[in-house]
Amino acid sequence: MGRPRNFDPDKALDQALKVFWRKGYEGASLPDLTKAMGINRPSLYAAFGNKEELFRKAVDRYLEGPASFVRRALLEPTARAVAERLLYGAIEMQCDRRHPAGCLMVHGALACGDEAQAIRKELCARRAAGEAAIHERFARAAAEGDLPAACDPAALARFFSTVIQGMAVQAAGGATREDLLGIVALTLRAWPGGPDSAPRSAT
Repeated sequence: MGRPRNFDPDKALDQALKVFWRKGYEGASLPDLTKAMGINRPSLYAAFGNKEELFRKAVDRYLEGPASFVRRALLEPTARAVAERLLYGAIEMQCDRRHPAGCLMVHGALACGDEAQAIRKELCARRAAGEAAIHERFARAAAEGDLPAACDPAALARFFSTVIQGMAVQAAGGATREDLLGIVALTLRAWPGGPDSAPRSAT
């Protein structure tokens, strides 16, 4: 029988997530990862596979944890409520001091070289899947009469995805919560058919 693990895999993965979030895929070296995770390379390989597999597990952890606000937002009863929860949820995540600023999905692989193209493509695909889920929710809202007939659900989903990704870049660059709240206020004023309610403050 193999030797039992003397570390908590969940806690180690959380630490790896923070390293990837802060430094990106290529910027996160194996020494950076093992030091943050409190394990050596053999333990990392045995528990998580290689660096690429570890990154994929970290992305799954990210989507299930800090970025889970997207999934919850899609359950809101109206399209407007979905949009608000997406935007304010993004602010809460991007400005949470418990983890790096910005969004792992946006800048996690922005500076990838040729050897990391598979990671870059996967992150692009995951971002596209998130946009598709928002599109599906807005399309349902349009079919139910919750959005104006002239509204294009695909374009609306792309717009909100672009705003959220842009906010992530701003947050990573040092934008404050107040800065991002201003962006949200302007975004909600562009809601199809006009703003049907005043933008609320993030809680």
